[in-house]
Order: sequence, then C-alpha cells, then structure tokens
Amino acid sequence: MPIFGHISYYRPGDVLENRLALSRAGLHRPTRAGVSGSEAEGADSIILADQYEDDDFREEEIIYSGSGGRNPRTGKQVTNQEMTGRNLMLRRSLETTQPVRVFRKINDETGSGYRYEGLYHVVDAVYEAGKSGFLVWKFRLEPDSLEL
Repeated sequence: MPIFGHISYYRPGDVLENRLALSRAGLHRPTRAGVSGSEAEGADSIILADQYEDDDFREEEIIYSGSGGRNPRTGKQVTNQEMTGRNLMLRRSLETTQPVRVFRKINDETGSGYRYEGLYHVVDAVYEAGKSGFLVWKFRLEPDSLEL
C-alpha cells in the first residue's frame, strides 16, 4: 500500500547509499523499478536516474518519461509506450494530486547514492513523439508549493 508524503525523519537533501537502503527505509520500495506505488492509488515515489532520452530534469519542473518500449540491452526506445503499469500509476497521481517523493541518482565529487529531492506533484501528462520518433508518455512534475 503506497504511503504519500514524507516518511519518518527523512527530508530533502538526505542521501541514502543505494536502492536497497531506499527500499528498507520505505522511501522507494522497489529495488529496480523507477516508479513505486499502485495503479489504484498512484505513484508514491520516483527515481531520477537519466535512463530515458526524453527525461528533462530542471529545478522548477521535471519531465519524467513513462516506462516501456525500450530495448533491454541498448536502452534505446524501439516501440511506442502504452498506458499500463507504472505509466498508469503516474497518471493516477495526476488525477489524485497526491504528492510524489522524488529521488535523484548522484555520482559526483560529493559522493554517490540517491538524494531526496522532496515532494512533487504530477501536473500534466502528454503522449507525443520522443527523440527516437516513437510515442512516449511524458509526465510533468512540479515541486510541492508547501516545500518552497
């Protein structure tokens, strides 16, 4: 069952060493998938890991590409995405306006791991041609206004 909002004492800026640590803390339950939640209630957390060519992560908004349609070996988009699974979770979050915890994979001079970016809301979803020419779902998330 998804838990929306902050969990325990974790706050934006906190860094956890790996996906297993995120899962054990209940912050992002799946150890591999980039979206956590349920189709019925929505996404409770996402991971920004620069895995999709159509992702665009900025301070004022996130364009988070939906899942599916990629070649598992090359990571390249090879077919259109469908409104199933994790894409349904994100669309449901758009409908419910529940907050989504956002984590960003980091690997820089400050260290490596997953940094908690804070709470965001899914504010739009479009189905359009991506950089590869295939149709992809693009979800726009904006920071929670109470967090600013």
